Amino acid sequence: MKYSTQKLAYPYFIAALLLFMVQVLAGVLAGSVYAMPNFLSESLPFHIIRMIHTNALLVWLLLGYFGAAYFLIPEESERDIHSPKVAWLQLFIFVFAALAAVVSYLAGVHEGREFLEQPLWIKILLVVAFLLFLYNVSMTVLKGRKTVVTTILLLGMWGAALMFLFAFYNPGNLALDKMYWWYVVHIWVEGVWELIMASMLAFLLIKMTGVDREVIEKWLYVIVGLALFSGLLGTGHHYYWIGTPGYWQWIGSIFSVLEVLPFFAMVLWCFHMVYRSGRNHPNKAAMLWSLGCPVMAFFGAGVWGLLHSFSQVNFYSHGTQITAAHGHMAFYGAYVMLNLAFFTYALPQLRNAQPYNQILNMWSFWVMTAAMAFMTFTLTFAGVLQTHLQRVVGMGFMEIQQQLDLFYWMRLLAGVAFLVGALMYLYATLGPTTKQVSSSPNMQPAAR
Repeated sequence: MKYSTQKLAYPYFIAALLLFMVQVLAGVLAGSVYAMPNFLSESLPFHIIRMIHTNALLVWLLLGYFGAAYFLIPEESERDIHSPKVAWLQLFIFVFAALAAVVSYLAGVHEGREFLEQPLWIKILLVVAFLLFLYNVSMTVLKGRKTVVTTILLLGMWGAALMFLFAFYNPGNLALDKMYWWYVVHIWVEGVWELIMASMLAFLLIKMTGVDREVIEKWLYVIVGLALFSGLLGTGHHYYWIGTPGYWQWIGSIFSVLEVLPFFAMVLWCFHMVYRSGRNHPNKAAMLWSLGCPVMAFFGAGVWGLLHSFSQVNFYSHGTQITAAHGHMAFYGAYVMLNLAFFTYALPQLRNAQPYNQILNMWSFWVMTAAMAFMTFTLTFAGVLQTHLQRVVGMGFMEIQQQLDLFYWMRLLAGVAFLVGALMYLYATLGPTTKQVSSSPNMQPAAR
């Protein structure tokens, strides 16, 4: 490491990985309820488990982004973080708010809006923590060297904070509520988060491939333009059946096709940069995660999203397990793998060691990715059957659930396998190390 304040990333990564395990465990419990409907029905109802599962996902991903920003911004800006004390205060507030949200859910206190169930005072704490972060990194970037990577990262982070403010607006009209609800849920993951994803991948490619920065940054401009152009109006594919005007069916269908393009561009970008570099970076596990991320994002967010984004298809498939299939692979590919790639690259340096436990780390990659792919296919087949039986044949909802029982057991099996892979990753990155180094182990090949 070149700058002492890069160590601020370490506690953020630890907190993120611990919450990652909470999210996965809650997911396995939720999958168990699908297979065994009375499982924990009185002590821990399904809707509480699901809140913990989805909220832990969002919080640990954000913690990963914050940590990544504190790691990469000093190198990009060529100066230390503006205020380490503010970074620690932000971490304390954010983690406290996350734990308080879990306790409130277990006590039955929540607002009930999907993904935005946090009580009002917890939302306020999250915004305060976000503002502390934005102040800290913005001051660092403004006083240091300006790069495309930090500019795009700040644009994504500021956009995420601004979009979250719509979580405070809860109108009485349900159609209006859903319109603004999607401003947070969709524009986060299919808009501003894509900017964060692109900037973090750009940093990893610069460090691990040695390809000239200008080449990588030109690709970055193209990807960001595609993401913003398609993602904002792509929100329309959520407006089909909530009481909005009919023209959203055309807008949503057309721009949903375009939403595939930034993810496809990321695949081409990453593989082309690695091919140009000769793929000789010693941290092979970080390289594997960095290449796997855009591929799985393209299939999960791009292809599986497109499958049911046309209004003519969505009319039948809306709200079925097809949505769950898309959601699981999209989040895993685009954002979970992104954080795990960054952790794999940065943790050896933060722990003052050479890349360690790489074989186990790469095995965890294949176990988690295979489990997620199996889960996605299982949920897709379940969704197709559910759509036919419910929307075409007209069978009752609970009767259909019995027909999907085999798929739910298969999904649970995939969830357990994913948990095993997550534990392997946790040990590979945070377990004991043997090779200590005394100098900065950026370990990047020379630029070509």
